Amino acid sequence: MSSPAPRPLDSTQALNALFAARIAVLDGAMGSMIQTYKLEEPDFRGERFKAHPHDLKGNNDLLCLTRPDIVEQIHSDYFAAGADIVETNTFSSTSIGQADYKLESIVTDLNLAAVAVARRAAQKAEAAKPGRRCFVAGAIGPLNRTLSMSPDVNRPDYRAVTWDQVVTAYAEQVRALLDGGVDALLVETIFDTLNAKAALFAIELVFDERGSRMPVMISVTITDASGRTLSGQTIGAFYQSIAHAKPFSVGINCALGGRAMRPYVEELAAIADCYVTCYPNAGLPNAFGGYDETPEEMAAVLGEFATSGFVNLVGGCCGSTPQHIAAIAKVVQGKAARTLPAHTPALRLSGLETLAVG
Repeated sequence: MSSPAPRPLDSTQALNALFAARIAVLDGAMGSMIQTYKLEEPDFRGERFKAHPHDLKGNNDLLCLTRPDIVEQIHSDYFAAGADIVETNTFSSTSIGQADYKLESIVTDLNLAAVAVARRAAQKAEAAKPGRRCFVAGAIGPLNRTLSMSPDVNRPDYRAVTWDQVVTAYAEQVRALLDGGVDALLVETIFDTLNAKAALFAIELVFDERGSRMPVMISVTITDASGRTLSGQTIGAFYQSIAHAKPFSVGINCALGGRAMRPYVEELAAIADCYVTCYPNAGLPNAFGGYDETPEEMAAVLGEFATSGFVNLVGGCCGSTPQHIAAIAKVVQGKAARTLPAHTPALRLSGLETLAVG
């Protein structure tokens, strides 16, 4: 009698197996891909929001409800290019982010729809290649409000939002992403560490509510050649600020092109006790706001990171396309993933820089 077929791994086990086996591949940009469709106000309104009293063009997350066909096609194109993981189209799907469009009331619907769209693309990619596992990460963006800095130069003590408001907004999004069925949560494009800590606090609150956990991925953005976040931290100080959350992975994405990221990725790879990720923009934006780095150029940079042993996951941010992801997936194929370093336990503190007490 034949033995029963092995049960498929749950998503957390499967993600761990993927990262242990090879360098994983993330998708590329969503926003700049949506721009190629030349959408107008009616596309964002659909039937549901025809009478909404505020302009909606530019609210890309809303397309998960009004033009899910476009969002699903973009996800599918990334899976076809070789991505193992796609991010939900939920970068601004919080009550704070949607307040700009007077759509705070639909946050749960937005996140549920976004997960459903991404999951459909994943299931189709898996069906096209039996045995393949495709993952959906719930994207949690940085907000258009900051806890660390005042928006008013004449009132340095003023904040446009409170800690409790940020935690409440993120917790609402996290609940919906989990209800939708994501495989991981990705807190990304972090420019203010305090905002990120509020997101991580919200995630822990929801995990405690539910009595279960899932992988939490974290990605910061270095805003300029100073090597610091917008709120002033070095990459080392940022890592020590969020290490308590025991992330599945930590990495760098967005603002700088890959070449300029190299010293910061190298530093992070040396200190992080978890997987390291990197998904840069396709170079720096040009005078017209576009991105000029070709798939081959971007792949060469990330391929060198892989050869140097810096990364466990690679992908693309602003300006990257399925062609970029295909080139990146090809160049890292067969390259060994970064191995986690061994560290001596020590007291490591962080302000704008790291303080190691030893």
